[in-house]
Amino acid sequence: MRQILVLAAGIALAGAAWASNCPVEMKAIDAKLSTKPALSKENADKVAKLRKSGEDHHKAGKHAESMKDLNEAKKILGI
Repeated sequence: MRQILVLAAGIALAGAAWASNCPVEMKAIDAKLSTKPALSKENADKVAKLRKSGEDHHKAGKHAESMKDLNEAKKILGI
């Protein structure tokens, strides 16, 4: 029983850590975008869409989806 409680606490803490990382990733994307990177219109639009989607998922508590979108945007930006 004790192991189950420890495992549950670990999962809860991991979720909280994951959630708090979303804003860090959004700031990294915003910082890169502020440097006006050379992107095609298609990639610029895709990054903007992924950034918005990541923020929306974060606000909805869907942190795994948020991180997926934000990491894809970072990949396009080369960060």
